[in-house]
Amino acid sequence: MRVGLFVTCLVDSMRPSIGFSTLELLESAGCEVVVPQAQTCCGQPAWNSGDQVSTHKLAQKWLAEFEQFDYVVAPSGSCAGMAKIHYPEVFKNDPDLKMRAARLAARTYELTDFLVNVLGVEKLKLGASELNQITYHDSCSGLRELGVQQQPRTLIGKMGGVEILEMKDSRQCCGFGGTFALKYGEVSSAICTDKCEQIQATGAQAVVLGDLGCMLNIEGRLRRMGDNIEVLHVAELLTGRKPGQI
Repeated sequence: MRVGLFVTCLVDSMRPSIGFSTLELLESAGCEVVVPQAQTCCGQPAWNSGDQVSTHKLAQKWLAEFEQFDYVVAPSGSCAGMAKIHYPEVFKNDPDLKMRAARLAARTYELTDFLVNVLGVEKLKLGASELNQITYHDSCSGLRELGVQQQPRTLIGKMGGVEILEMKDSRQCCGFGGTFALKYGEVSSAICTDKCEQIQATGAQAVVLGDLGCMLNIEGRLRRMGDNIEVLHVAELLTGRKPGQI
């Protein structure tokens, strides 16, 4: 099985350890993983900003890079959702590209969804964690567009020794929303503060999630609140990799 790993812009530039953890998980399950060196942005920021011309160019390049693979996997629900849900709409006026996008969308997955529902958890070799208790935040795009909620919890449960302390509302937005945080800073900050207070109330050693944009938003707010709770991507937790560890 040849899997194209879509690293995503944020992971590539700000937290490569997530990409390496994703690679480790896929290879441990027997996948032949290829990381296209020419990959760029999926076009989501442009799409959310109404820049259809840039979105079309980026999406067309993304298709050309990834449609050769059996599957495409991204450690991000929002980026996987862009390709899986929105590309057919991006190409609605081009029948050929729309068909190609739809075919690839059917083979594009968020990481935990792929590990659980395509590979199967019995194939995975998971790392050990020093953490005993964590809480999990369900990022909006993964949850609402792709139905990702139980998958990461299933994987964490397979680790053994790691208890999930559910916060009051794990489904509540963290306030990031990509360009939303830039356009509506005060509203975004208030939403994130509420989310961070929910995280703190659990008493967990770490908050774990599956989208780096949400991670950066939550971690930044927690630090401003004087809280040093660990903030981890689910791939880092599953491999036992520390933030920044390559």
